[in-house]
Amino acid sequence: MKQNGTLLNTVENDIESIEVIGDEHLGSGKETPMRKGAFDLDDEDKISMIEEHMVEIMNILGLDLNDDSLKGTPHRVAKMYVQEVFKGLNPANRPKAKMFANKYKYNEMLVEKNITVYSYCEHHFVPIFGKAHVAYISNGNVIGLSKINRIVEYYSKRPQVQERLTEQIAEELKQALGTQDVAVVIDAAHMCVASRGIKDVNSSTVTSHYSGKFKQDQAKNEFLKYLDI
Repeated sequence: MKQNGTLLNTVENDIESIEVIGDEHLGSGKETPMRKGAFDLDDEDKISMIEEHMVEIMNILGLDLNDDSLKGTPHRVAKMYVQEVFKGLNPANRPKAKMFANKYKYNEMLVEKNITVYSYCEHHFVPIFGKAHVAYISNGNVIGLSKINRIVEYYSKRPQVQERLTEQIAEELKQALGTQDVAVVIDAAHMCVASRGIKDVNSSTVTSHYSGKFKQDQAKNEFLKYLDI
């Protein structure tokens, strides 16, 4: 009985810790936490296995999977997870950022703002949505504008915390462009805040990354002026 009591206390403590982490919006680092062998299964195998587990989850919830409206839900959810909302977990989907010579000799900052962000909170698997604003100063190369959007989308399409998402976008751009002169700001709403817990539908979260010349007040303030922040 003592041993069972100790085990029960351990489980209760673990559950309490999990709840705190979920509500406090903590993250584990810049890299998305992935287990070894994460890509041993192909997409079709993953979809099949997730579908089976979704059937069990829905059965546990008491839903009637014989109903016409529900019987296709396990497959739809599995396909959505693997091929849509979490496709950014697969490095095979990483966008190829083709560089071009800066033939225009444009030496000022380039700003692309209001890029759609649609991600999922890794603590509750509910949406995070908002806008990303990105700027860089060329050191000789430029990137196609659509590739900036694709980089934002790629890192958004995975379970995320906003701080990590901001850093991942910035690091990818710095690596692709070969420059430290990069700035990223994300302004997003979190459904884990709006639809559960505190249920605050009016708040949003702003995160930022400034490096290179954007560490200087003049460049940072110019960037923020373009964003009306």
